[in-house]
Amino acid sequence: MSDYRQVQIGFIGGGNMAQAIIRGLLTAGHAANSIAVAEPAEPQQQAIARLSDAIGLTADNASVAAASELLVLAVKPQVMADVCEALGSVDRKQQQTMVSVAAGITLESLAGWLGTATSIVRVMPNQPAMVAEGMSGLCASQSVSDTGREHATYLMEATGKTVWLDDETLMDAVTAISGSGPAYFYLVMEILQEVAEEFGFDSDTAHLLSTQTGLGASRVAGEESESLAALRQRVSSPGGTTEAALASLEDAGIRDMFRKALIAARNRSVELGKAQGND
Repeated sequence: MSDYRQVQIGFIGGGNMAQAIIRGLLTAGHAANSIAVAEPAEPQQQAIARLSDAIGLTADNASVAAASELLVLAVKPQVMADVCEALGSVDRKQQQTMVSVAAGITLESLAGWLGTATSIVRVMPNQPAMVAEGMSGLCASQSVSDTGREHATYLMEATGKTVWLDDETLMDAVTAISGSGPAYFYLVMEILQEVAEEFGFDSDTAHLLSTQTGLGASRVAGEESESLAALRQRVSSPGGTTEAALASLEDAGIRDMFRKALIAARNRSVELGKAQGND
């Protein structure tokens, strides 16, 4: 991939996800004076200014949209239609690629608001983007060029890893697996901490035992070539403590419970998309 560290990147909205992406870009060496943010709220402006005083800050969406080669739409889904319809009349760069990080808003809806010729990439990021360990699913409209795809990949790889999807309907599944996924792991760690405290550990020690174990297991799973099942089996000695714990979880139907939970999350993502006019 080419060096895109001078590409002019604009953000419409300067909330947590925009800040996470900007932080990742700056860490990757992107020129701060090639980043501009349109954000009317003073607390968000102050947070962005703390990242770098060279970042352009304004409350004017149109000026940022007009100057950007890559424009990130980082506003709440419920205001996306109004924001996009206003941007549709702005004289933007001909080769501009727009990236939406709003959950549930389809490419079809975005194109309807922005114009069918607009090059649009839809992204489903997740919360660990805040510490550059995110997982983002991306899909693109047919008008997006190879360079546009590379720009979008560059943007989101600043926050972690990416996967491109040819089938947009899978974005609801990405939402269920990785978008909502951190909450599932937090719940497991929360339970580990609660039981550790029941066993007699103080809360700080219980928290450390829980979170560091989760972090370590994640690192091993990401770096080892073995399957997750094989890694699990390596920890499970026959007749040992881990085998006893896992047998109890299997008897309780943990696989079916998680399967139902993920299906519920996926189905809710579909419902929310329809509620926003994306049927």
